[in-house]
Amino acid sequence: MKKEFKASINRALNDANLTGALGKFSEAYKVNRAKAYDGMDFEALRSTVAEAKSKAACHLDEVADVFKANAEALGAKVFRTRDPQEVKRYILQLAKDKGVRSVVKSKSMATEEIHLNRALLDEGISVAETDLGEWIIQLAGQTPSHMVMPAIHMTKEEVAEIFSKEVDERLSTDIPRLVKVARNELRPKFLAADMGISGGNIAVAETGSIVLVTNEGNARLVTSLPRIHVALIGVEKLVEKFESVAPILDALPRSATAQLLTSYVSIITGPTPNDDGSEKELHIILMDNRRTEMAQDPKFKQALQCIRCGSCLNVCPIFRLVGGHVFGSIYTGGIGTILTAWFDELKKSEDIQGLCIQCGNCKEVCPGKLDIPEMIMEIRRRLVLEKGQPLLQKAIFGVVNNRRLFHGMLRAASVAAKPFSSAGFIRHLPLFLADLTDGRSLPAIAEKPFRDIFPEIVQPQAKEKAVFYAGCLIDFAYPETGVALVKLLNKAGIEVVFPEEQTCCGAPALYNGAYEVAAQNAVDNIQALLQQEAQYVVSACPTCTVALAHEFGKTLESLGQTEWMEKAQELAAKTVDLSTLVKRLTDEGRLSFEEGEGLSKITYHDSCHLKRTLKVSEEPRELLQKAGYQLEEMFECDMCCGMGGSYSMKLPEISAPILKRKLQNIKETGAPVVAMDCPGCVMQIRGGFDQQEGGVKVKHTAELLAERLKG
Repeated sequence: MKKEFKASINRALNDANLTGALGKFSEAYKVNRAKAYDGMDFEALRSTVAEAKSKAACHLDEVADVFKANAEALGAKVFRTRDPQEVKRYILQLAKDKGVRSVVKSKSMATEEIHLNRALLDEGISVAETDLGEWIIQLAGQTPSHMVMPAIHMTKEEVAEIFSKEVDERLSTDIPRLVKVARNELRPKFLAADMGISGGNIAVAETGSIVLVTNEGNARLVTSLPRIHVALIGVEKLVEKFESVAPILDALPRSATAQLLTSYVSIITGPTPNDDGSEKELHIILMDNRRTEMAQDPKFKQALQCIRCGSCLNVCPIFRLVGGHVFGSIYTGGIGTILTAWFDELKKSEDIQGLCIQCGNCKEVCPGKLDIPEMIMEIRRRLVLEKGQPLLQKAIFGVVNNRRLFHGMLRAASVAAKPFSSAGFIRHLPLFLADLTDGRSLPAIAEKPFRDIFPEIVQPQAKEKAVFYAGCLIDFAYPETGVALVKLLNKAGIEVVFPEEQTCCGAPALYNGAYEVAAQNAVDNIQALLQQEAQYVVSACPTCTVALAHEFGKTLESLGQTEWMEKAQELAAKTVDLSTLVKRLTDEGRLSFEEGEGLSKITYHDSCHLKRTLKVSEEPRELLQKAGYQLEEMFECDMCCGMGGSYSMKLPEISAPILKRKLQNIKETGAPVVAMDCPGCVMQIRGGFDQQEGGVKVKHTAELLAERLKG
C-alpha cells in the first residue's frame, strides 16, 4: 500500500472525534435498525427490491427508452448519455442559454461523481448545496464521508466553528440555533436561484416519474422554486413499474437511518407551473458512466441493485474506525470501493479494496441483496490479472502450494521461533516484524503438529467414517483442537481419517486475488480428501469449511477448470462444520454430556464465516449449554475480531483497535472463558488477552465439549 494511503488511515485512527462519532452511531444503528424492521419479513422485502432492480438492470436500454418516452410525453426533456463530460456540457449549455447565474442543489451523489460543482463555479455560476450535511461539507471544503449522512464525521463543535466563520458571529454548539442559522442562510439562496439541480432515488419507466426521499424538505424547494429543474439520475435508479416504489420506500429509510419513514417523499411526474403561470422546465439527465457495461458483467451486475442506503457503511467495522474519506473522494465503504473501480477506474481501487476484512456484515443487511465481499474479491482478482501478484505474495503462495516444502518450513519455524516464544506465545518480534506482535501475541508453532499426533490416537474401528480437514492453524499451532474433535467423533461411533496430503485450503490466495493459486489448492485437497470413502468431511475452522463447501467449485468454474467440478460438488456435499455435526449427533442421542451445576460462566464469539456464510450460530450455543456451561452473551458477539486471515498482518493498525473492542466486550460479561469455533479467532483473541494479561481463557468449542463428554 502507498505511504500516503497508510498515512490517511493513521490520521483517521488518531482522530478521536471521528472514531467516537462513528462508533456511537454504529452501536445505536444496529439496535434501532432491528426495531425499525420489527414485524417485517426483511428477507422477503429485500428479495422484492432486488428482483425489481435486477429486472431493470437486465434491460437497461429498453427501460430507459420507455422512461424517456413517458417522461417526454408529459413535457419533460430527457437526455441520456454514456459520457459524464457530456452531462456537464449539457447543464452548462442550458445554464448559458437560460442566463442562469445561481444554482441550488439537493440529493445527488451523481453530481459529486462528475465534479459538477467545480464545472459550474469555473463558469462563474454560484452553487449552493442545500442538504444540511452537504452544505456543511461545502463550507468546510470537504467531500462527503457517507452516502446518506455526508457530515457524519464532524462534531457539533466543528460545525459551530464553520458556521461562525460563514455568518461572522461567534456561535455556540446549540443544535437548534445552528439549524436556524442554516435555514436563514439558505432561504435567500432558494428564492434567488435560477436553476435547481437534484438527483433521484427512483426513476419509474412506467409513469416517467422521479421519486425523491428527504428528511429536510429542501429537495422540494430545489425542485419547485427555481424556474428550471434539472434531475441528474444514474440509470441504475430505473425500475420498470410504479409498484416497485413502495418496497424501496419501505427499505430505504429503515436501512439508511433506522427510521420507519422519511419526512418527505416527492414524486415528480412532468413539469409543474411556476408562480407566474409559465411552465417550469424539467430536464432529466439519465447518466450512464459505465453502468450499462456493469450490467453486462456477470460478476458486477448485482451492484446495480444498490438503493444507496449506506447500510453497508453503517455496519462495517472498518468504516466506523476510519470513516469515509480514507476510501476516496466520492463513494465510500465497500460499495464505494466497487463503484470507484467502475465509475472511475480499476487502479483507483487498488489500495481501498484492501480495507475490506471480508466479515460479511454488509451482505447480511443489504436491502438490495448485494454480495459486496464477493465483488471486492473479484476486484482483487482483476487487479492481480492486470498487474500480477506482488513479488513477496507470489513467493509465499509458491511455498504454500508446495505441500512438503510448506510443512517442512512450518516445522523449521517451530525451532526458529523458540528464542522469541514463551508459554506457547511469541510476544515480541524483532525489527520490521515488530508490528505483528503489536496488540497481540502470536501462537508458537506446536512442537508436535497434529499430523504427527494423529497416528498415536487409538480409535475404535467403525463403519461410519469422517475425513478430518484440519487446516494450517489446527495442524501446526493448535493440535489440541484436533485431538478434541477426534474424541468427540469417536464417542459418537465415527472413525476419523486424516489424509496427510491435505494442504492449505486456498483462502489466503483467494482473498488476495490469486485465483490460480487457490484453484491448485482446491485440486490438491479434492484429491486428498476424497481418496477414502467417508460419510463426512469435517472441519473445525469455518474459513476452511467455507472453502471446501463453497469456494472450491466457484473458483474452479471461474477459471474454466470444469473437469474438477463434479468432484468439487461431491466434496461440498460431504463437508460439514464441527458444531453442526456434533449438534446432529447429540440430537440423535449418539453424544451426551455430563450434567453439572455451577460450571464456568462462558461467553461466545461468533466467527464471521461461521455465522454469515455457513449460517451457524445457535448450534454451538445449544451444545455448550447442554454441556453445563452458563452462557452470558457479550455485546456485539457477532462483530469481527479483526483477524481476517492475513488482514491482521497487512493492516495491524486497523486490526488492533477492532481486537481491543472485542476484548473489552468479552471482559464486560465477567465470564472467565470465551468460546469460539474458529482457530483464527482463537489466535487473535487469545493473543490479545496474553498481551493484556487479562486472565480470560480462550477455547475452541470442540475442546470445551470434549471436556464434558459423558462416560
